[in-house]
Amino acid sequence: MRDPITSDITSDARLALDLALTVRHDGDGGIADDLTDTAGLTTWVRAHRDALPGTDGFVADEAELAAVRELRAAVRTLFARAVRPGEPSPADATRLLPLAEALRRLNEAAARTPTVPVLDWADDAEPVVRHQGVRGEGEVVAVLARAAVGFLAGADRERLRACHAPRCVRYFLKEHPRQEWCRPACGNRARVARHHERHKQSG
Repeated sequence: MRDPITSDITSDARLALDLALTVRHDGDGGIADDLTDTAGLTTWVRAHRDALPGTDGFVADEAELAAVRELRAAVRTLFARAVRPGEPSPADATRLLPLAEALRRLNEAAARTPTVPVLDWADDAEPVVRHQGVRGEGEVVAVLARAAVGFLAGADRERLRACHAPRCVRYFLKEHPRQEWCRPACGNRARVARHHERHKQSG
């Protein structure tokens, strides 16, 4: 499973991107899904327990898996809208939800558990706001949906791009004006593919 994003971005953006990136290329030209079963969701949530309070002993069930997967489809649809006029991720090109359905799923998920903002401020870090359920726990899908809402309504959304390197299906936040790819390995693959294409055309 891929590592969580480590860029200096808001916690909402990081969590929303990490959810979207549970759909990824598998290294063999196909698409892998980290959330195919309850064990995958359990592992992913526990890896994000800093952003998902009250999940240290989390064990996913089928209903939570279905809810998170439905939310992820909505988030990726809205990411595809956010990167327009650019193309969406190749993983989404034929699977996008209608916009109204994506918004309905996102907003209904965000409303599932009432939460309150809680400020954390460690000695050696910037202050961070996280959303905590009013009884100390937030339903995972609600916290994820609220993070996606915060990201999509915030300034980081303007930097969102889909990576179109060969075999990549990731979304990423553009960190400098000339950045085209989500990471250097994708840039290398894209340059090699362009070189081969030019060589074929000239041969």
